[in-house]
Amino acid sequence: MHAVRVWIDLTNSPHVLVMRPVIEELRRRGDEVLITARDFAQTLGLLERFRLDHTAIGHHRGGRLAAKGLGLVSRSGALTRWASGRRIDLALGHGSNDISVAAKLLRIPSVTAFDYEWARQQHAINCRLASGIVVPDVIPLERLKPYGATPQKIRAYAGLKEEYYLADFEPDPAVLAELSLDSALPIAVVRTPPAVSLYHRFDAPVFTQVLHRLKGGQVVVLPRTEEQRAELAREGGFIVPERAIDAQSLIAYADLVISAGGTMNREAVALGTPVWTTFEGTLGAVDEALIATGRLRHLERAEDVVFAKRDPATAPERVRRDPKVFTDLFVGAR
Repeated sequence: MHAVRVWIDLTNSPHVLVMRPVIEELRRRGDEVLITARDFAQTLGLLERFRLDHTAIGHHRGGRLAAKGLGLVSRSGALTRWASGRRIDLALGHGSNDISVAAKLLRIPSVTAFDYEWARQQHAINCRLASGIVVPDVIPLERLKPYGATPQKIRAYAGLKEEYYLADFEPDPAVLAELSLDSALPIAVVRTPPAVSLYHRFDAPVFTQVLHRLKGGQVVVLPRTEEQRAELAREGGFIVPERAIDAQSLIAYADLVISAGGTMNREAVALGTPVWTTFEGTLGAVDEALIATGRLRHLERAEDVVFAKRDPATAPERVRRDPKVFTDLFVGAR
């Protein structure tokens, strides 16, 4: 067994959480890990909070297709220049097109990962360029083949990725004090829609109705963009953190989680917190399975939401999976 130099690129805040145990496990094994990150959402803030050394390269270009194309060319070029001459053995990303392109140009083997299969433009690039593709085993191969995925490339894992990176997690009550929350009263955590994502390019009326229904209570809203933050400030009546917080602890203590995205919903499932999805795009196989088993509920009417204290005794037992297994899917058992 010999040490390798691994390059990991992080382009969105959830990727920091997913890849942190992978980074820690690789370093425990004696490998060298180099981290690059895009300035978007809370990505850089989370890296600083977890004290993960990194190089910030590029920023999000916005939701328009042309802007995304320009961003891909610009940032992948910047990554190529940064990585050139560093003698990197393996490149890893969770949905990062930029590192897939840069690694291909530099002839570095790369592995990509995702757990939502309908982000077509993103996967069409990554699946064709990457040497390996890490995905949940509930996603049918037929849904991945149009992107260039082959059985030889697929590295499937059981369960949710959140069950791996939250395996050793225990909530810290400090987040309640930080946000001036009273644990004796109901707490809701709400994540705004991914408005700049290509797969969610339309209004979310049910989500807006839910916000209005919850307004005035202990409702923590986590915006994805500065535009959303400004809109929430104008509306008033919500708790909007000013910086990156311990969102996983907040979710664990919450009585209700509502999100139009995916990662926070699955974190709530993994932590045993009641959760509703208002996602209005095409459901992925992971959410389909969670809804079928009752671990996630699909919100179609705002009035269905009950905002009250939950009984912790009724929470399902947490599923904790070995992060080493997840790491081996990225780098191969050594």
